[in-house]
Amino acid sequence: MSAETTSLSARTDRRRALISLTPLIDVVFILLVFFMLASSFLDWRAIDLSPPVKAGGGAPLEGSLLIDIRVDTLGLAGEVMNLEALAARVGGLTAGKPDRPVILRPAADVSLQRTVEVLDRLKATGVTGMSLIRGRDSL
Repeated sequence: MSAETTSLSARTDRRRALISLTPLIDVVFILLVFFMLASSFLDWRAIDLSPPVKAGGGAPLEGSLLIDIRVDTLGLAGEVMNLEALAARVGGLTAGKPDRPVILRPAADVSLQRTVEVLDRLKATGVTGMSLIRGRDSL
């Protein structure tokens, strides 16, 4: 009788050792569907930029503000200033005309983060007509 008990106990242990993968796969699919539905791929901090102006048309550049972006300084019409002073000055100049063109010209060694920082700060002051151009490296 003890041999039968031993073999019965060995069968139940073997049966308990088997793990079914079906519930695990179900849980993985439920998590996958949850994260797919809960994720949002919208770019909620997008900065709108106008397309570049063609070389032949000089009318859109009339009355525009030219901002030179350097690694450590910023320049507005040749005057060197920091970001806060630039934002205040541009905000004052575009107060009456928020769609006044503002042209940003980053130097070759300026990081994209620095340029986006300036764009974001100017957007916070209410500037809407911003464009990026590639130009010379002089301030």
